[in-house]
Order: sequence, then C-alpha cells, then structure tokens
Amino acid sequence: MITRKLLTILLVIFFVAPLYAKQHTGTLQQIKKTGQIRVGYRTSEPPMSFMDKAGNPSGYTIDIGKYITDEVKKKIGTDVKVVYIPVTSKNRFKALMNNKIDILCGSTTKTLSRMELVDFTQLTFVTGASLMTLRDKNSLADSGFAGKKIGVVKETTTSVELKNLLQETSTEAEIVLFKSAKEGVAALLNKDIDAFSADQIVLIGLVLASDTPMKFFVNSNVYSYEPFALAVRRNDADFRLLADRVLSDLYRSKKIIEIYNEWIGKFIGKRSSLFDAMIKLNSIHD
Repeated sequence: MITRKLLTILLVIFFVAPLYAKQHTGTLQQIKKTGQIRVGYRTSEPPMSFMDKAGNPSGYTIDIGKYITDEVKKKIGTDVKVVYIPVTSKNRFKALMNNKIDILCGSTTKTLSRMELVDFTQLTFVTGASLMTLRDKNSLADSGFAGKKIGVVKETTTSVELKNLLQETSTEAEIVLFKSAKEGVAALLNKDIDAFSADQIVLIGLVLASDTPMKFFVNSNVYSYEPFALAVRRNDADFRLLADRVLSDLYRSKKIIEIYNEWIGKFIGKRSSLFDAMIKLNSIHD
C-alpha cells in the first residue's frame, strides 16, 4: 500500500512539475494576459532613444529593446503587441513603479539610489558628462567657464555632477536648468547660455539631429562616468533575467557592435576602451 501511494505521488510530481515550470510571474505573466509589452522611451535623447522625423521610436536602446521583445514573444509562446510610450526625465521611474510601462529605454544612468526605486539590467552603454558650445566659442573649454552660464537638464545625474565639478574647481559659473535637452540646445543657439552639459553621447546625438551640426563643438573630455542600463520593475527576477540573457547574447555574438555602428560608430569612429570592456565583462554564459 505504501509503495503504491509513493508511486502515485512520484507520478503526480513527474507530470505536474513541468506544468508549474511553464507558469509565468510578474511582468511576463502580465504581458501574456494583456497581449502587449509597453516600452517607455525618451523622445529627444538621440542616439540612445528619440522620435524620428516619421514619428517612430528610434535609436540604440530602441534596437536593443526589439531583441528583448522578440525574446518575450518566444518565452510566452504567443504574439505580443509592442506599445511605445513616451516618458520624461521626471516621470520615467514613476511610470515603471506605477505599472504604466514594462521596461525603460534611453540614456538612463544606473545608480544605487535609483535602485531603491527600480531594478536595472546589465549595462547597455558607458559614457561620461561633457560640455557643448557653439563652434565659435569652443575656446571656452580651455579658458574656463568662470562667470558663464551652463545649461543642463534638471533632475539628471549630469546636473549633480556639474554642480560637484564647479564646486571642486571653485568655478563661479551659473547653472541654468531646463526641462529637456531640446530646450537647452535652443538656449545655446540663442546664446542665452554659454555651454550645455549632458552625457557626451547625448551631446553627439543632439548634434547629429540638428539641422546645423557644424555650429556645435563637443568637448572630447568627460568629467564623470555614466553607466547606462535599461530599467525594469523591482523584484521581478524572471523578466530582468530574460533581458540580461538577451544582452549577454548580444555581447557574446558581437551583434551589439552592429547596433553601435548603426547609431554611434559611423559618426564618431573608434569605439572607446570602456565600451569594449563593457562587452567583455557582460558576456555572461548560461
């Protein structure tokens, strides 16, 4: 009798366990139920993410996100509609926390304080904050910014780093805060500010998106280290692991370099050693 009961239990475990293994949780469960994945993205942060002239989401992290959404479709075994939702620097994390979006693409710096609000994938890019001036004013980088006005987007890590830089160098310059990089560039063109600061890669993207790219000069030096990553909701290990697996595969296969060349490499040439190091460090095997 005991042997028969034991055999019955073992048979139940054998056949039921695989069914439980196929159950999805968190974001994956929600995506399967709703039939859609919502991708949050910044509309004016080229080349990381932006809305192109046709009104379509484009950029380096948008392309990475497409690999992730394709993997989601394979994982849950059904077709999924991809919905792109514009976000701002102010509401992007709240959008994740309040379940308005499922993943955040763009030029988002991974920090410990932000990890109290959201989780992050493996790094997707590394850059640093720099300064952009009008080309006829590029000598400012050498002569200094004392008494000048420097613009920066508010509530960003660059705004914090810029403040620290001015304090550490005892530079008496005025920081002018903007809601978006687009506003900052417009102020620079109108000569309302003397320089605009952002991540160097963002500055390059702004120049490329401009109708008058030769008017701008981006300083080759950086004054901070900015590790970019995609953001997801906290405590959703399965969805984050799926995204990390996609990223690791992109790094191991070197497909990430194709994406890099499409949006960045063909404009600025040689890759930085930091970017190549990121690829090697994040090429994790299963």
